[in-house]
Amino acid sequence: MNGVLIIDKPGGLTSHDVVNRVRRILHERSVGHLGTLDPLATGVLPLVIGNLTRLAQFYTASEKSYEGVIRFGFATDTYDAEGEPATPAQSVTLNLDQILTLSAGFRGVIEQMPPPFSAKKIHGVPAYKLARKHKEVKLQPVQVEIKEFEILGVEGDHARFRARVASGTYMRSVAHEMGQKLGCGAHLESLRRTAVAEFSIADAHTLEELEAAANTNRTSPEVEVEDTQPATPQPEKPGASRSIPHALENLFVHPRMLLPQFPCVTADEVNTVRIRAGRPVNLPELSRARQVKVFSGQRNLIAIATRVAGTLFHPRIVLPSD
Repeated sequence: MNGVLIIDKPGGLTSHDVVNRVRRILHERSVGHLGTLDPLATGVLPLVIGNLTRLAQFYTASEKSYEGVIRFGFATDTYDAEGEPATPAQSVTLNLDQILTLSAGFRGVIEQMPPPFSAKKIHGVPAYKLARKHKEVKLQPVQVEIKEFEILGVEGDHARFRARVASGTYMRSVAHEMGQKLGCGAHLESLRRTAVAEFSIADAHTLEELEAAANTNRTSPEVEVEDTQPATPQPEKPGASRSIPHALENLFVHPRMLLPQFPCVTADEVNTVRIRAGRPVNLPELSRARQVKVFSGQRNLIAIATRVAGTLFHPRIVLPSD
């Protein structure tokens, strides 16, 4: 089974927990995720399945969007609500204008200290493993970019926000540092990821929905769907068909929606064979894009190809057939 599935991760599970659960549901060993979510966090967790795990390299620097709540009054050792208090609790009543002014300093390219409970490595060891053993965690500040950081409102000691950030940004650190600047301590009380790259919460499905669809598929006959391709100068021979887990199909992101920065090109039968062999091919010149997604048929993504010159492309990544 090959595809991209967007899970609405529930709170309390690690990203790896979700991956393992999906492996069991789909009976598919090859499952990976495109960006870790903390156990506290919920929301968009894109999963790549089967041969599409090879697309993960294109998502390492993906932009992400969040909504969440910061609680002021005390810091925690993990910088979120799952940690132990790290400063004495204070009574705080927030002033909206003050928080708006404070938040403005976190927009743009800034230096940020990663949380001690994070996957950042110290001499090859993840920082969280050292922190759990109460060992000293010496991290260095890193440059991150916060493209949008909007305070939606304040109530008592809570501030609601919306953010859009570059890869590698920790909203836990933003909360912690805001508390430091106010002198009262703060931590991230809740966080929901609403988008990763081209995937949004509207594309997401719960684990329960996935399991229900998988169970329906196992009790229903498979549906033979003709894998036809759109009209092209050299259409693929008709009649090719494949068995599709019909109940699951609608939960997966359509392959042509992946990596929208790369145009789609449909290869004919001869070029499909050449691409699968890793050989350069001439493809219809739909644009001057440097890289394209190559399909055989409507849904069968077979390669990411890089332009050599004119209409000549060399397959950068070849996705093996089932």
